[in-house]
Amino acid sequence: MGRWMCCLCSRVADWLMLLLVLARSSNPSTAATASPSVPHVRPSYSFGRTFLGLDKCNACIGTSICKKFFKEEIRFDTWLSSHLKLPPSYLLSYLGNYTDDAQSWRMVDITRLTTKYQHDRADQRICTSLLKTKTCSLEQALRRTHRFQKWLRAKRLTPDLVQGLSSPMLRCPSQRLLDRIVRRYAEVPDAGSIYMDHLTDQDKLRLLYTLSVNSHPILLQIFPDVEGWPFPRYLGSCGRLVVSASTRPLRDFFRAAPEVAADLALQLLAVLRSMGTNDLNYFFYFTRVDVGTFGVFSNGHLFIRDASTLGIIDKEEGSQPFDGQQEYKDIFSCLTVDCQSAFVSCNSIREKQSLVMVCQELLPKLLKGKFLPPVQEKIDSFLQHCAEGLADDQDVNEAMAKLAQLLKPLRSCDSRFAYRYPDCKYSDKY
Repeated sequence: MGRWMCCLCSRVADWLMLLLVLARSSNPSTAATASPSVPHVRPSYSFGRTFLGLDKCNACIGTSICKKFFKEEIRFDTWLSSHLKLPPSYLLSYLGNYTDDAQSWRMVDITRLTTKYQHDRADQRICTSLLKTKTCSLEQALRRTHRFQKWLRAKRLTPDLVQGLSSPMLRCPSQRLLDRIVRRYAEVPDAGSIYMDHLTDQDKLRLLYTLSVNSHPILLQIFPDVEGWPFPRYLGSCGRLVVSASTRPLRDFFRAAPEVAADLALQLLAVLRSMGTNDLNYFFYFTRVDVGTFGVFSNGHLFIRDASTLGIIDKEEGSQPFDGQQEYKDIFSCLTVDCQSAFVSCNSIREKQSLVMVCQELLPKLLKGKFLPPVQEKIDSFLQHCAEGLADDQDVNEAMAKLAQLLKPLRSCDSRFAYRYPDCKYSDKY
């Protein structure tokens, strides 16, 4: 009898448990609050030092934003999967999202200084030329060089320390520009001095490596957008990856509406004008432009997206050309270019150089066939004349003003141009 009662109670308990489970599963709110029996494992990126380039440090850019990557506050959203797998490492740039509070996210560009193939070739060149081996510690190899030993002894970044580097920004350096680089170098916590006492040996190698491979992140640091310079905001770096505010390349707008094309062309002319005339008396010029050189923010504002081909001449101090600069080459001169490449003389840079390049490569693609015949013919005629080099005695600002006069009546004032709306309704400036 006791055994029978025990079995009955056991079956009743089983039925009651089944009814309870069925009731919970039919009630979404109850099911949602039920505690799972298996602990939830949060997926995360399988970050490796190789993907970020941390295994190459201190032959890298820096580490200021690494924590953001490892805390998943920077995400490669276009490549997210159920396991948050990383995108391929051979890409030059990636689109990502960035957050400071895990609630609001904003788009960012994550880029490498150069392609992985070029990085690998440069790394191999360092080992074979300096240590006669196929693989090596890049830091140890570069520390042995004559140039870096001079950097270690130097109290101030002077023109002789960057002599022979291939970066256009350093082709015609002034002491004022080099002081600005040290004072505003964002990969160290206590920047602000023109002297390099606050830089460790590792900091100096990272700065020298970045200047040797691609000066783009340095330009973003020393000419920040918050001061009105036409560059995206520098957010930091990790290994060989740079993180900056996101922009869409200008090539995405070649099929844009006529009023959008006119607005972007006018902004492009304004950027070129500011490159030649600004409060700090620096003359910026392009050595090359392509469809990815300029970018557009979500508010319609146009910026220089890729500053790697920008040169700078100091109109206040003048440049300090080197005697025999073409013969002065070392491993830092050859990390991204052929060591036999000849340097362009500072005296050969012309004021109209950037405008002519833009007329050749960008404005025809942006403005072709966009407007009614009388205006379009005038625009096409100007672009053709500009692309051929303009007249030797023609003032660049006058040429840009002539094209701007044609374009201004063609743009509109509405919410698509958030960077100047609604101000454009009340101001002649827009």
